[in-house]
Amino acid sequence: MNKGELVAAVAAKAEISKAAAAKAVDAAIDAAIEALKKGEAVQIIGFGTLKVAEKAARKGINPATKQIINIPAKKAVKFKAGAKLAF
Repeated sequence: MNKGELVAAVAAKAEISKAAAAKAVDAAIDAAIEALKKGEAVQIIGFGTLKVAEKAARKGINPATKQIINIPAKKAVKFKAGAKLAF
């Protein structure tokens, strides 16, 4: 499912226009992004939890040259599925 299909599904289930559904989906995504940028977790009961995790610096190997390279530390978003996603 892509964003357009999600907007159409939200519009159908909520019985609203696609324009209103698009605004709602965009607002939800923007709010989640803002919370994650602040380091807060985004928990949607039944669906899952998004949170920012720190990845430590590590060594890796360049597959083309076989040289050892340093991979810097970074932040990544992790998703943990909720109960409704257990099929």
